[in-house]
Amino acid sequence: MMRKFSLLLSLLGLVSLGCASDENDNVPLTKDSSAPGQITNIEVVNLSGKAQIKYQLPEDPNLLYVKATYMLDSGREMEVKSSYYNKSLWIEGFAKAGERDIEITTVNRSEVESAPVTVTINPKESSLYEVFRSLEVGPDFGGVFIRAKNEKRIDLALLLMEKNDEGDWETSGNSIYTSTDSIFRTIRGLDTINYDLAFTIRDRFLNTSDTLFKTIKPIYETEIPRTQYSGYPLPGDAPTTEFPFPISRMFDNDFRNWPRIYITDAAAPAPHSFTIDLGAEVKISRIKVWDYPQGTSSGFFYYWQFNMRKFEIWGSNNPTSDGSFNSWDKLGDYEVVKPSGLPLGQQNNEDIEFAQDGFNWSIPITAPKYRYLRINNLENWGGSGRIAIAELRVYGDTR
Repeated sequence: MMRKFSLLLSLLGLVSLGCASDENDNVPLTKDSSAPGQITNIEVVNLSGKAQIKYQLPEDPNLLYVKATYMLDSGREMEVKSSYYNKSLWIEGFAKAGERDIEITTVNRSEVESAPVTVTINPKESSLYEVFRSLEVGPDFGGVFIRAKNEKRIDLALLLMEKNDEGDWETSGNSIYTSTDSIFRTIRGLDTINYDLAFTIRDRFLNTSDTLFKTIKPIYETEIPRTQYSGYPLPGDAPTTEFPFPISRMFDNDFRNWPRIYITDAAAPAPHSFTIDLGAEVKISRIKVWDYPQGTSSGFFYYWQFNMRKFEIWGSNNPTSDGSFNSWDKLGDYEVVKPSGLPLGQQNNEDIEFAQDGFNWSIPITAPKYRYLRINNLENWGGSGRIAIAELRVYGDTR
C-alpha cells in the first residue's frame, strides 16, 4: 500500500513540473520593468507605396527590437518589427499617395515598450497604378493578349474577370501572378466569338487598381498536326550530335525523357540552324518551343547551356538547294528572357513555370503562308550556337 502511495505522489510531482513548465513557456527570460528610451534623429524616405524610417536607437543594453504599428488604406492593421541590429524599418502597403501617422515604440527583452513616437510619412502613389496605366489587352491568335510594364518588379496578380450566370464579375482561372518587369501573356484556348472581359491588378497587400473593361474577339488558330512535320536538311544546317538526336525528336510528343530531344553537334561552327517542312503552306501565327531541363550539380535548369537564347525565324515556300538564306523571308529576331531577371545559374518558380509551359514566338500577322520554317540560333545560354530542343509545335490557320 505504501509503495502505491509513493508512486502516486511521484506521478503527481511529474504532472506538477510539466504544468509549471507550460506556464513559463512565454515568460521573458529577463525581468526589467523599466521602459526603454525612444528612438531619436528620425529621418523619413518616401517612396512609391512605402517609406523607410531611419533613426537612432537609445542606449539600452536590454533593448530587443523596434516596433511600428499603422493602418493600410484598406483598414488592415499592420505591425512591423526591426531588430536592434538595424537602424531603420520599412513601412509598406499603401495604395494612394498622402500623409499617414505611424506609431513607433522600442521594446526590451522583458517585452516592456517605450512611450510611442508618432512619425508622419508621405508615401507616393503605389507602383500598382503605374502598371495599370501601362496595361494593354486585345485579340490574339486563339485568345487574348495582356501586356503591361512593371518596372519596379512588384509582386502582383493581374486578374482576368468574366461575368457568371448571375451577371456578376468573378475572377477566372486565367489570372497572372508575376513580378517580372515586362509582362506579356496570352490567354489561349478561346473560341472566335466576342468575350466581355474585365482586367484589374492587385498587389500582395490586397490593394486593387481600377478596372479595364473590354470586349474582345480572338483570332482563329489551330495547331498544325505534328505528324505533318519533317526535317528538311539543307547545306549549312547544323548536323546532329554523335549520339542519335535526330530532328524528329522535336515532334515525338515526349517533353521530358532523355534522350528524346533534338541536339546539334557541338563541333559545327556557330550559328546553328535547322529546317522543317510543315507538309503544306500555312498561315503561321506562332511557334512554340519547349526546352529540355539540363542537369547540373545544383539541380535542373531551363535557362542553361544548349537551350536557345537569341535566334531568328525564317520562312520560305521554295528554298534554294545551296542552303543560303537568299530564298528566305526573315520573320523576326527573338530572345528568351527570364521573368525573374536573375543571373545565369539562378531561377525562381516563375522562371520554371514559364519554361515548362513552353515559349511562344509570334509570327507577324502580315506574313504570308509558308511551308518551310528555318530557325537560326545565334546564341545559346552557354554562349555558343549549339541547339537543344525537347519539343516544337507550329500554330496557325490551315483554312
